[in-house]
Amino acid sequence: MALFDFFKKKDKKEFDPLRDLTLEKLQVGYLVDYDMKTWEVTAHHRYDFGEGYTAEEWELTAGREKIYLEKSEDDDVEWTVSRKIPLGAIQEDVRSYIIEHDDPPHQITYKGKTYYLDESGAGYFYEDGKEPPIGFVYWDFIDEEDEHFVTIEQWGETEFEAAFGYYVEPYQFSNILPRSTTE
Repeated sequence: MALFDFFKKKDKKEFDPLRDLTLEKLQVGYLVDYDMKTWEVTAHHRYDFGEGYTAEEWELTAGREKIYLEKSEDDDVEWTVSRKIPLGAIQEDVRSYIIEHDDPPHQITYKGKTYYLDESGAGYFYEDGKEPPIGFVYWDFIDEEDEHFVTIEQWGETEFEAAFGYYVEPYQFSNILPRSTTE
């Protein structure tokens, strides 16, 4: 009997605080410090853009604030933080322009700053990492300094979302803590 107990312990996934408390292993319920606030992971989504280009997105909440931490992998790994913004906060009438031309203008203005169309494409969104995927089209606009971006997403014929964000480094996040180690 003791021999079987030994194998059961080996098969059981054990929590390792040195390997499991990293940014890319965040799970719903984890806490993480960023920008002088403690954020709770409230969702974990996945994107598939085809040809090996994928992204993971963690929804982080602190009080009434919500941000999105994204790790994307194409040739390199990039980390970004973004916040949803009203589509109307963009100076141009992007919704009408896209509906009329099937694409946005080549440059947009947000909070008095110009952003230039950098890339676009289509992909699939997996809410909480689960099937079925939801198809969408996106356009990424970048500022001249290549530090901030605005993303516009189209989720149907006339359904649009926009987000403003910037690039971050994993070292900017600290004190990653799980809610419970008994899972």
